[in-house]
Amino acid sequence: MSRKISKESKKVNISSSLESEDISLETTVPTDDISSSEEREGKVKITRQLIERKELLHNIQLLKIELSQKNMMIDNLKVEYLTKIEELEEKLNDALHQKQLLSLRLDNQLTFQQKDASKYQELMKQEMETILLRQKQLEETNLQLREKAGDVRRNLRDFELTEEQYTKLKAFPEDQLSIPEYVSVRFYELVNPLKKEICELQVKRNILAEELSANKDQLKQLTETYEEDRKNYSEVQIRCQRLALELADTKQLIQQGDYRQENYDKVKSERDAFEQEVIELRRKHEILEASHIIQTRERSELSKEVATLQQTVTLLQKDKEYLNRQNMELSVRCAHEEDRLERLQTQLEETKKAREEMYEKYVTSRDHYKTEYENKLHDELEQIRLKTNQEIDQLRNASREMYERENRNLREARDNAVAEKERAMMAEKDALEKHDQLLDRYRELQLSTESKVTEFLHQIKLKSFESERVQLLQEETARNLTQCQLECEKYQKKLEVLTKEFYSLQASSEKRITELQAQNSEHQARLDIYEKLEKELDEIIMQTKPDIISKSIL
Repeated sequence: MSRKISKESKKVNISSSLESEDISLETTVPTDDISSSEEREGKVKITRQLIERKELLHNIQLLKIELSQKNMMIDNLKVEYLTKIEELEEKLNDALHQKQLLSLRLDNQLTFQQKDASKYQELMKQEMETILLRQKQLEETNLQLREKAGDVRRNLRDFELTEEQYTKLKAFPEDQLSIPEYVSVRFYELVNPLKKEICELQVKRNILAEELSANKDQLKQLTETYEEDRKNYSEVQIRCQRLALELADTKQLIQQGDYRQENYDKVKSERDAFEQEVIELRRKHEILEASHIIQTRERSELSKEVATLQQTVTLLQKDKEYLNRQNMELSVRCAHEEDRLERLQTQLEETKKAREEMYEKYVTSRDHYKTEYENKLHDELEQIRLKTNQEIDQLRNASREMYERENRNLREARDNAVAEKERAMMAEKDALEKHDQLLDRYRELQLSTESKVTEFLHQIKLKSFESERVQLLQEETARNLTQCQLECEKYQKKLEVLTKEFYSLQASSEKRITELQAQNSEHQARLDIYEKLEKELDEIIMQTKPDIISKSIL
């Protein structure tokens, strides 16, 4: 284009030079003619025609000068327009070059974006594959846990065995038995002797209660007999005191008479014998009271031990009820946990469906935005091409204003393209943010499922620990039962020994009471004799008193 413009400028310069030469020739020719005519004619008179001719020639010269000036002006305008055209062509070439650069950049960016999108899609596919594998693993573990929970629940429900089932299962070796059968056999072996021991202890408790009631009746009878003996003993003591007073009175009376001197030794020996007997009776009474206190203490201890045994039996019954309640609660908890697992499984399925729907929506929206973006780019490129062609035609045919308008349109189109590109980038960023949010939600759900699985495992461990604790409690109760049985046997032996001692003491006390009664009868006979002697002495004294009075008077 620059070469063409230079050639045209050269042609214009050549034509302008030729025209100037023609004008100069035309102007010089009449001057030569005039000079020659003047030289030829000499001093010819100037006529009117010559003046007009000169005027015409002068006017022609003026017109030629004006034409030359106008041609010069035209040449200058042509040069200016040619320079302007060259500048506009250079600007157009620059714009085309920039357009090519922008198109190349757009192509490069599109290729980079396509590569990034393909890489991102591959990464997303890999992540989705890993997520699906993890989900499958979680589903498998969930199914295993559900199967284990169902097995545990069934084993807890069908845990008890009958004697026939126990004999059938016991006939098989332990290697051929399944885990629930082996556990049920072991549970039957541990629980059945405990049940038998509990029944035996209940029977023994009933027997001991009957023996206690019988012992209580015997103790009541013994206390009644003891109180009667005490009353009799108090009466005997009162009578002995009376006799002692009477003896003292008789001694005083005997001292006054001669009988005191004669029977002093006998009365003294009898008094000493009576005092010794009273001392022995007091000693025996103290011994009986001490034995009675010991028996009452032992009876209170036996009652306390029986109360403790009753408390242990009640505690064992309460432990049995508590274990039954715990078993029921564990079964209820297992049912609740199964319902909870089913709910979690339904929630997982719903989340899977929601994830698939969101992924499909994301893919469709991405394809939709991609197609819209490509269509817009294609339309805009076609519009830009049309506009550029129109602008080139207008630049070739029009002036500076049209060129400026076209430049403005190009700038606006470029700004629109950049704005649309930014909008597409923002839409892609929004889609990526939504995808990241969905991934975060999925990870949160995954973490929540893992935490719930860990909670279930922890609860299973707690249940196993509680079952072990229950087994330890059963062992402790069995030990306590054995200790209680040994203590009951010891106390039974003590009761037998005490009953034998009590019967021996009762026989000895009866013998002693009979002896005391015989001695009391003897003492009463002696007292009767002493009373008769006192009466006789009184009669003798009364008979001898008047003689003594008369003698004293004389």
